[in-house]
Amino acid sequence: MARPWDSSSSSLWATLGQASNVAQLVGVDALGLVSMVVQAALAARRHRDACVRLAQHVELVGGLLRELELAELMRREATRRPLEQLGAALRRCYALVTACQDCGYLRRLLLGARMADELRAAQHEIDMFIRLIPLIALVDNSTNSRPVNKAEERVLSVVTDSSNRHIRFSTRAPDTKVRVQQATKPSDVGDNTFVGTVDLQQQKVFDIEELVELCTRIEQACVGFAKFNFFQIVDATDNFSGKTIIGCGGFGTVYKGQLPDRRMVAIKRLDGHATIFDFNSELQLAKFQHTNLIRLLGWCIHGKERILVYEFLQNGSLDHYISDKTKRPLLDWSKRFKIITGLTEGLVYLHKGSIFWIVHRDLKPENILLDCSMNPKIGDFGSARALSSNVAEERTSTVVGTCGYKAPEYASRGVYSLKTDVFSFGILVLVIISGRKNTIIDKRGDTVGDLVRDVWQMWKDQRLHELVDPSLGNGYDVAEISRCAQVALLCAQEDPADRPTMTDVAAMLNSEGTSLPMEPKQPTALSTESAGEDTVSTYMGQTSRTIDITITSSAPMSTRVHIILDPEV
Repeated sequence: MARPWDSSSSSLWATLGQASNVAQLVGVDALGLVSMVVQAALAARRHRDACVRLAQHVELVGGLLRELELAELMRREATRRPLEQLGAALRRCYALVTACQDCGYLRRLLLGARMADELRAAQHEIDMFIRLIPLIALVDNSTNSRPVNKAEERVLSVVTDSSNRHIRFSTRAPDTKVRVQQATKPSDVGDNTFVGTVDLQQQKVFDIEELVELCTRIEQACVGFAKFNFFQIVDATDNFSGKTIIGCGGFGTVYKGQLPDRRMVAIKRLDGHATIFDFNSELQLAKFQHTNLIRLLGWCIHGKERILVYEFLQNGSLDHYISDKTKRPLLDWSKRFKIITGLTEGLVYLHKGSIFWIVHRDLKPENILLDCSMNPKIGDFGSARALSSNVAEERTSTVVGTCGYKAPEYASRGVYSLKTDVFSFGILVLVIISGRKNTIIDKRGDTVGDLVRDVWQMWKDQRLHELVDPSLGNGYDVAEISRCAQVALLCAQEDPADRPTMTDVAAMLNSEGTSLPMEPKQPTALSTESAGEDTVSTYMGQTSRTIDITITSSAPMSTRVHIILDPEV
């Protein structure tokens, strides 16, 4: 629950404002504040870990802001208010991290636990803006980025009352409404809300002719990739019957189907909220030919339907075996080791096997499929991105993936590289060996998960036999288990620079009888600070056309973001 901004808190902020001359920062723009917060946080002497974490989140905000035209946004009523609130939040962050540089009278004024609470609350407030800035950009793009033809032209109107702004603007997608409600007094801060109805297709409107042309070019260039007739797809899935559904991904639903030639296929029907980038990312899979990558057989575009057809794998996903105690014994150690080496080869190909370096960004058991011989195939490339080199880093404001498998720098700052996949691979290997899940304890500053910390201690104490899934009994090679576990720990290092490349991983797994050249570093200890009631809670419910996201923060100015995708009428 959000804490009220009580009188003692007001006194606290007044003192911090005096200590850091925060009033002098009123004229500094948001990007300038981001730079000042990061520099001040790095000089903090107290609560250093919390200050560094806050700086990382603030730096991510800076990366998002650099993609926006701030001067233009500040002139618009619809977007100025949240950006002004961001500026206020950044000034509070600066006051906090500056106070942490002082070990004198502020130590007596602010007890350690009290300051830790404020730093945590500030981080949660900044996290709210990380989620909100893409919405601000969406409002800006929808109102300014595309010429409006006569058929789409509508009147842009702003209706104002004492506490709300209602904005309507025309787009090719359905109308978007954003309501910004400003609290009028400190006691109302906990009720401060942003509510928006957003069609995510506005991120990139589909041009059907462009997509058909793209698919046709790939069809001509890639042997075995073909166009499918829509009505053939309908027959194969019994008109997309719920009985034929075999999976649901982030961008679509997957059906099992049988073609007229009796071939079994997996048919992905993209949802309405999937963007052209999601479709194009998966489409590039047609260019890849490797035994450990799922094969894309063809495409179908019919009206608003966007469909991709894949080879069907009889044994489903790795998750079906790992997470099911009755099926887990079917994976003996020889099969698990074959899965580990197959994943290694598939990732080496992705990272080195083409003109671009491909980072998958969502490696997890659900996206590892098994054929009739239990050979692994990496699937679901909707989140994949190409990099210009094997050392390149990119940053995104939309972090995808699954908690427990995401690399720390990607989860916290949106930074991804080939080393992002290396981290996820390391977690996958530990899960395959142990049958355990990797749980992240956010409230205590966890970055790698409990499984990684436990395995590191087992490795240090030379008791890796305790890691092995009990369902394996004694049917495993101790040397192979030890080697795989140590390689996995090296892959799951917190610093990307400490992780090997997948080429190095392949060499280490194949170098029998020799000691590994590196030893894994100990994971950072968990924070002992109490989390209290300061939490950021996120709820997401999803249907085929509706996403309901609620984010609540207990920062000094608590805010709730509620985004609803209305179903088409």
